[in-house]
Amino acid sequence: MGDAIAVRQTQPDDVDAVLGLYRAVARTPGGLARLEPEIGRDVIESFVTRSIDGGAGLVAVTDTNDVVGEIHALSPGIFCFAHVLTELTIAVNPDAQSRGIGRRLFESLMAEVSQRRPDITRVELIARESNRRALHFYESLGFVREGNLEQRIRNPDGSLESDVPMAWLRDRLHSRRGA
Repeated sequence: MGDAIAVRQTQPDDVDAVLGLYRAVARTPGGLARLEPEIGRDVIESFVTRSIDGGAGLVAVTDTNDVVGEIHALSPGIFCFAHVLTELTIAVNPDAQSRGIGRRLFESLMAEVSQRRPDITRVELIARESNRRALHFYESLGFVREGNLEQRIRNPDGSLESDVPMAWLRDRLHSRRGA
């Protein structure tokens, strides 16, 4: 894996590389909500297409053009939610973690929304309650917890845990700058 990492817009021809990435991340317990057998080409094609058509999607690539990270948020596609990007998902290859790639992807996505998407005033995601590291990471990026969805997640061992909905709001960003 090369050392230089570039972040760029997701493209339709990234589907196979993103599929490999998601399968690798899913092999790590808690890496993704989906288990590896639940990640098919159709799933990846769907969110890549939706991120290009009205959502937002970025990939992190090495100097040898290997996809080592991906982030996307999707438009629900209906008028009342036209200001929202949802289903935010990030995946970083386990071999490339702890190198700042996830933060760089997130910051690039949020910069894109802040600077080029004035139509978007809310970006939302959901994280497992047990994933404290991710919750703190999202908070460091300006996301705020909005409650708990009790016993929503079934873990591979059959146990249940809560999901924590979080959101970034453009108005909150502007009110913090003005304070």
